[in-house]
Amino acid sequence: MLLTGAADETELGTIDVHVSNVRNAKGVVRACLASKASDFPGCDTTPARWKLKTPADDSVVLRFTGLKPGRYAFAILHDENNNNKADTALSMIPKEGFAFSRDAKASFGPPKFDAAAVNVRPGRQMIQVKMRYVF
Repeated sequence: MLLTGAADETELGTIDVHVSNVRNAKGVVRACLASKASDFPGCDTTPARWKLKTPADDSVVLRFTGLKPGRYAFAILHDENNNNKADTALSMIPKEGFAFSRDAKASFGPPKFDAAAVNVRPGRQMIQVKMRYVF
């Protein structure tokens, strides 16, 4: 047996995130996956953490692969002007669409990690969320 330190692919998980209610095909949909509360919902912007997808009609599918089993939460932004940030009005009200795993509700700020966390197991999982817009 060869020990490489890498997880066997059969032990890794894949999440397909189906995002509905995207209001238009402008810009991109950005999704950030976090494995710990301190990284959620902002996450760093390293390429491995962000998945980009051009919105198509009213839904988008984002795929996270190679995930070790555990708890993860994701935040999704419909970055309509593709400026790589969440635009706000009055410094706190989102002007662009957003969603969180488990469709966790945002009330006076983003949900806590525990409210959005999902358990990832080996194999493929499908999660559905609905994009929300304030304006």
